[in-house]
Amino acid sequence: MPTATPTASQALAQYAVALKYEQIPPQVIERAKDCLIDTVAACVLGAQMPWTQIVIEYARRNSAPGGSNVLGTDVKVRAPFACLCNGAAVHAFELDALCEPSVGMHPGAALAVPGLAVAQGRKKSGKELIEAFVAGFETLYRIGQATHHSPEKLGFHAPGVMGVYGVATVVAKLFNETPEQMAHAYGIAGSMSSGLMEFSKSGGMVKRLHLGRAAEGGFIAAALARDGFTGPSQVLEGKFGSLNTFCRDAEPHYMSKDLGRVWHTMKAKLKRYACHANAQVPVTLALDLKAKHGISGDDVASLALEVNGKTLSHHNIPEPTDLGMAQYSVPFSTALALYFDPTDPWVFCDKNVQDARVRALSKSATLTPRVDGSEVGMATRLTLKLKNGQSVSAEGDNFKGTPTMPLSRGELLEKFLKLTAHRARPKAERLFSQLAEAENVKDVSALDFCL
Repeated sequence: MPTATPTASQALAQYAVALKYEQIPPQVIERAKDCLIDTVAACVLGAQMPWTQIVIEYARRNSAPGGSNVLGTDVKVRAPFACLCNGAAVHAFELDALCEPSVGMHPGAALAVPGLAVAQGRKKSGKELIEAFVAGFETLYRIGQATHHSPEKLGFHAPGVMGVYGVATVVAKLFNETPEQMAHAYGIAGSMSSGLMEFSKSGGMVKRLHLGRAAEGGFIAAALARDGFTGPSQVLEGKFGSLNTFCRDAEPHYMSKDLGRVWHTMKAKLKRYACHANAQVPVTLALDLKAKHGISGDDVASLALEVNGKTLSHHNIPEPTDLGMAQYSVPFSTALALYFDPTDPWVFCDKNVQDARVRALSKSATLTPRVDGSEVGMATRLTLKLKNGQSVSAEGDNFKGTPTMPLSRGELLEKFLKLTAHRARPKAERLFSQLAEAENVKDVSALDFCL
């Protein structure tokens, strides 16, 4: 009898289980380590935020003693609670890694966070952690590509909805599950998908929670699959699977395209500023215009931005009502950059959200679609109309931290210390060095994440 064609989840599981560290190109390993380093830094800073503290206190009350750190604290809990807390922490202040071209995935929360939690609890090596991270990146990126950027058009927050599959990959890989078990983990994870976009319209802390819930949900899915629990075999492409439920015009062929030949891990993108990905280029352009023309926000009468379709529909928030909305707002983040230094994450604060000058400049912004009409992509044109009657403009599609302009290890260290060295710089420097040579770490649980 002919062998049945594997479903998408079965094919991805077979690939992920079979992947070995020795098969991963050196440059992919280095990019994976960059993302791990960046994730730890974002978690350490994010753990200080009041909304994350609420989640951490919930975990402290409800978890049995465990071996997984809430990164940046002395709290140790069981792995699913560590996934919840660190997933919320890494996304707590809009500093976590992305990918370019974007497919709606956050590799820090979906891959590094569960990887670190399980690697600590099960005393895995750095090589095993990297291997699981890359397996997760390669599978989740392809699932994200297949969504055709459509979940958020329908009101679903993409990393909350799709991130569970990356988490399930990483956790199942570190649990040494079979391809059949990992495929069932995907089947279970599909029912863990969640996250609504209403935060972008009426505020609240919940955006920070979506990635924590995805990390927790993916962990639960992998743990249940290990113990024999089953899920639907066509959870991705089936009639009521993720691509048909959360998406429109999905392209399932991307889930298997160039699998094992093209390394999407190289597309990891590290943020420069504590605001949404679609604000990174506009903020960069604002800084460039400030430096080139010797101006500040006080010299600017109004802003005009030519942006992608998603910025128009989701990030045109001229008058944010809380800090989360402000960090999600392209006009506000751009206006803030004209008054303050956005490379300092602490300028994104409640005081500056209420700054009358920043708010007035944000409210003045006019956003129009790019000439090419693209829904996604970073290409942006920023024009500042000055109070003296002149106008100055800049355009670009890149910033420091993207795959084509990656941070050097020295630049990554500078960012790492900016986010982590507020208490113990020597410990932070030592942890950075250990993560930068993660392939030599014999037991991830021996690393000191209490900064």
